[in-house]
Amino acid sequence: MTRIYDCSVDSEYAAGMRLARSAIGRGALVVIPTDTVYGLAADAFSPEAVQRLLDAKGRDRTSPPPVLIPGIPTLDALAQDVPPPVRELVAAFWPGGLTVVLTAQPSLVWDLGETRGTVALRMPSNRVALDLLAETGPLAVSSANMSGLPAAIDAIGAEDMLGINVAVYLDGGVAGLDYEPIGDRAGDTSSTIVDATCYGSNGGKVVIVRNGVISRAAIEAVIGDALAPVGFAPPAAASEPAAEPAAEASTAPAGDTAPDPAADAG
Repeated sequence: MTRIYDCSVDSEYAAGMRLARSAIGRGALVVIPTDTVYGLAADAFSPEAVQRLLDAKGRDRTSPPPVLIPGIPTLDALAQDVPPPVRELVAAFWPGGLTVVLTAQPSLVWDLGETRGTVALRMPSNRVALDLLAETGPLAVSSANMSGLPAAIDAIGAEDMLGINVAVYLDGGVAGLDYEPIGDRAGDTSSTIVDATCYGSNGGKVVIVRNGVISRAAIEAVIGDALAPVGFAPPAAASEPAAEPAAEASTAPAGDTAPDPAADAG
């Protein structure tokens, strides 16, 4: 039977972390707290584990999971062509509620799904998550919920949706309490997602593709004119009609039909 480990109790925290590391190592799934919502975690470098994550959520390969990382130095190990505004944003908001979509390093041996060479990265601000990431390295982590349902903000809510698909649940209390739910979805404390994959071809703009707990005003205060205005269309796509907004915001810039690498980013 899957057990929830209370990370506020030292003995349970030690046992839960040990079992979580073991589960990740054998390709099983773990639910972890983050600063925004609870996440469903798998070994990012195990295609079988990533597929298990997608199956548990009821998603397909067109919705690849984001990747949580233990520190800013890992950014350059997983992404290439990181533009200066993104470096300014992660310096300002990591660890925290900002997900950045970038071009993945082509040398990476992994399969997150149909990413078209992109990766969505975040460094969470949560002791339990960071401790596990320090032991395992980068993890594919999608919000802990069945597709189409609200993301869980506690371990019990995650277990209610995901059940025995998960080997270990780490309970770090209620997630998202340090943020205002100011994003696109009422009451949701998911991260803000910015896309810089077209920075070199769209006039040097970073695009907000999902409004979350980091406000547009806060982002603009850091990078100024490098933040694309609302409704921004890249020059190459300016003459094409923008796609209808999806239920879960796309990471593709307006006019692009690339798959969403962060549809369920926490």
